[in-house]
Amino acid sequence: MSELRCVEEHLDHILAHVRPLDPELVALAAARGRTLRAPLQAGVDIPVFDNSAMDGFAVRFADVAGAAGGTPVALRVVADLPAGSALDPPIGPGEAVRIMTGAAVPTAADAIVPFEDTVGGLAHSLGEIAVLCAPARPGAHIRRRGEDAVAGDEMLPAGVALGPLQLAAAAAAGIPHVVASPRPRVAVVSTGSELVAPGLPLERGQIPESNSALLAGLVEDAGAVVAHRAVVSDDGDGLAALMARLSGVDAVVFSGGVSAGAYEVVRTTLADTMEFTKVALQPGKPQGFGALAAGHRVTLLFGLPGNPVSAAVSFEVFVRPALLALQGRERLQRPVLRLPAASGWRTPPGRRQYLPAAIDRGDPGCWTVRPATAGGSGSHLAGGLARAEAYAVVPAEVAEVAAGDPVDVMLIS
Repeated sequence: MSELRCVEEHLDHILAHVRPLDPELVALAAARGRTLRAPLQAGVDIPVFDNSAMDGFAVRFADVAGAAGGTPVALRVVADLPAGSALDPPIGPGEAVRIMTGAAVPTAADAIVPFEDTVGGLAHSLGEIAVLCAPARPGAHIRRRGEDAVAGDEMLPAGVALGPLQLAAAAAAGIPHVVASPRPRVAVVSTGSELVAPGLPLERGQIPESNSALLAGLVEDAGAVVAHRAVVSDDGDGLAALMARLSGVDAVVFSGGVSAGAYEVVRTTLADTMEFTKVALQPGKPQGFGALAAGHRVTLLFGLPGNPVSAAVSFEVFVRPALLALQGRERLQRPVLRLPAASGWRTPPGRRQYLPAAIDRGDPGCWTVRPATAGGSGSHLAGGLARAEAYAVVPAEVAEVAAGDPVDVMLIS
């Protein structure tokens, strides 16, 4: 097995050719899924001003401190503040202001009494009110200006993915645009004379083509866009003609045509551009990689095996980290848990195994992992991928996994 390249060596070789794409200014509404390329700094304080955390009454704490049990305190309501009001009414001794959640607290108030702590609540909230229970302390139920963030604070570092929560935080901080990476443009090319579009009649030796759907989806999940999608046969000059037409893409992902057979179209057509090697992982031993430079643009070329599980694993291990690196992502790897195996399985000698796996979450205190299919990590088991939500990653030196053994589990969904 000494001729096999280890997984880390092959990935390092790929990442050494990655040049992060130039960042651009992106409107917040268009930034979902992008990678932040400059620290996100708050434009305003959060909260912007002292505001009420409750529907109730803004009061002077000293006026209501004695309210308790059978000793209510009477106050006169002198103003009404809905959220968004710019008013700052004065509050004298024995007075209160009705206030709604989110409204700016009057300068003269230092506590909020919720409706629930008054006689009559909202129904009797104008005129005179009776406070039954004093707030716990001065400042009760007031959200203080800047308690979450102050203008200029770093809210997020560069390199993180911008999801709904991050974008909402940016909006709350008054940020209209972010400096983010463009989405890499990727071409997905399936090779094989046996491939037929799903739903068409199959002749002997033909199979439905599924890798382009698989890889296109994985490309998009990695934050990139599919700029071109094609299927080419193993013979003729179809692949050479396609490559001549492709332009403006950051990566091309081939499936099939990279092994040692007689009809390996990627290996034959791109022999001068790509390096083809064997990597110590299962499934996915045959791999190809190259980089085409044209001016400042570098197009990464990935040659993945044609069997669907091999293609899926190869994408996760090699292509996805490269696409994230193109975007300047801080973390290139999926999250990994260590879970006990629900059942045992054998592993290939001398190769790291990535087993499509399902997670049993029935016991919240003890999740377990099991193979997604009865066929284990067979590279042809495309149907079993539908049940996979993770890959069980087993080191090359482990010959067998027994029930109960701890296993590293790479989450993919």
